[in-house]
Amino acid sequence: MSLRNVAIIAHVDHGKTTLVDQLFRQSGTFRDNQRIEERAMDSNDLEKERGITILAKPTSVDWTPPGETESVRINIVDTPGHADFGGEVERILSMVDGVVLLVDSSEGAMPQTKFVTGKALALGLKPIVVVNKVDRNDARIQEVLDEVFDLFVSLDANDEQLDFPVLYASGRNGYASTDMDAREGTLIPMFETIISHVPPPAVEVAGVPFTFLVTLLDRDPFLGRILTGRVNSGTVKVNQPIHALDNDGKIIETGRASKIMSFRGLDRVPVDEAKAGDIISLAGLTVATVANTIADITVTEPLHAQPIDPPTLSMRFAVNDSPMAGREGTKVTSRMIRDRLFREAESNVAVKVVEAADKDSFEVAGRGELQLGVLIETMRREGFELGISRPRVLFQEDEDGKKTEPYETVIIDVDEEYSGTVVEKMNLRKAELTDMRPSTGGKTRITFSAPSRGMIGYHGEFLSDTRGTGIMNRLFERYGPHKGNIEGRKNGVLISNGAGEANSYALGPLEERGILFVGHGEALYEGMIVGENAKPDDLEVNPMKTKALTNFRASGGKDDAIRLTPPKKMTLEQAIAYIDDDEMVEVTPKSIRLRKRYLDPNERKRAARAKQS
Repeated sequence: MSLRNVAIIAHVDHGKTTLVDQLFRQSGTFRDNQRIEERAMDSNDLEKERGITILAKPTSVDWTPPGETESVRINIVDTPGHADFGGEVERILSMVDGVVLLVDSSEGAMPQTKFVTGKALALGLKPIVVVNKVDRNDARIQEVLDEVFDLFVSLDANDEQLDFPVLYASGRNGYASTDMDAREGTLIPMFETIISHVPPPAVEVAGVPFTFLVTLLDRDPFLGRILTGRVNSGTVKVNQPIHALDNDGKIIETGRASKIMSFRGLDRVPVDEAKAGDIISLAGLTVATVANTIADITVTEPLHAQPIDPPTLSMRFAVNDSPMAGREGTKVTSRMIRDRLFREAESNVAVKVVEAADKDSFEVAGRGELQLGVLIETMRREGFELGISRPRVLFQEDEDGKKTEPYETVIIDVDEEYSGTVVEKMNLRKAELTDMRPSTGGKTRITFSAPSRGMIGYHGEFLSDTRGTGIMNRLFERYGPHKGNIEGRKNGVLISNGAGEANSYALGPLEERGILFVGHGEALYEGMIVGENAKPDDLEVNPMKTKALTNFRASGGKDDAIRLTPPKKMTLEQAIAYIDDDEMVEVTPKSIRLRKRYLDPNERKRAARAKQS
């Protein structure tokens, strides 16, 4: 059977996973009457809820060209579109021989498209460009194609890569065509283009030992550690002796290939052997991890693993030490948190974990707020309780010993009436305007080069400023000169001065002080943040005060007339972006609370004095 390995790459929400659904259906992977969830490849709960792909996942379809009897197996890797999960994409590109670049017919080439495409072109992969959603009313197909060509030129694509085939498609409606005006049909042109344009794996099968580079790591309760990647050379059979080598050629462990699994649609199917070029999962080793080489025991030279861009942001994950610790979670000790974080760093090469000297906290570095937010959300669903600090960027030094910090390309699509406000706010955050032009739908597209430090916590304010109509995309650009002090949150917070239950009698007057985060009857503790102060200073308040019971009553039933505005409830990402350096987010399976790092007011004053001195 002939073989093709291809990755589908695109900006978030441009339709990769929906297109893969249709490739499944039209290749006969699913029965006509089989009930399949929409976006079948997004199997993770968080992926389904957010509508984005977080984990790169291989799959395969068998397709028989019209008029022929022998089918072709196409291994497809669905990749994340968000730059925060770029570590996933960088690894899997080493498994494939071509890429399908999907671009929206209206939005065009977006920042994340640039990031992943640059990695693919640098590896010499030849792209197939698919202009998706051609049936949109605001489609601008020719302009988008010109943008893609300009993007390839700016990424130093060679002549062969610039001579790319183009398909015009609607993933949702299941058709693709070489004709720009086609609005119906099937995906046969896409299958044919993949087979003709993507070369078969250029590998050796006979007379060479088995080698295999691990690109994805998974766990199974029965099989243990499952290693996924592409067989680079030779053949592997079940129970064959193998060993794992690190990047220096040192043997990590020796064992047997107890189980070999190949991808068939959405399932992993056990097979007796796998040959060079196959994308497989392998079980039988207990220590080997991502970027290790699994090989026949005669092999001593490791395969080259693609270098991964370094993390740019870090957060402190600490044991939850609030008065309410241990009430909702089942995993609350530092040992459990440590094991879980190091397990994550092992399978996700874009995450780095360093244990603090006190053994009760860990510095976790990653690509962005979304990536670390997804990790925290996953952990809280597993039963963990955590204390999370404000994100901070990771500084570096240049050759002259000067401090440098990460910069991002920020592309904002906003209605013209809000563009002035956005530019003003971005200037305050030390961003430089690099481009401004009309966009689709009557919007203005504004491009900035901004220090990552200034973008922390801005997204919520941006949505408020644009009445929820603005769209922001961010992409790591480079390390550049340190921009100096950037003003943070302007408002102080309201801090509970005791423990108990919030009472509407006390909360009513507090509404005049600012915005409340808690409602009547919620459990509070000393040092917990209950609201945002309208002024710059922090203010300690008593939200638990009750009305004294006397024989005197107000006339007209005014005792019952307290009507509170619903409290502002933050999501996990909003809470992490909101807090200041001396504050934390308490994360449990059922609650997200904001608190001061030091709950005791005397300790807070001592810490503030020490910081000033």
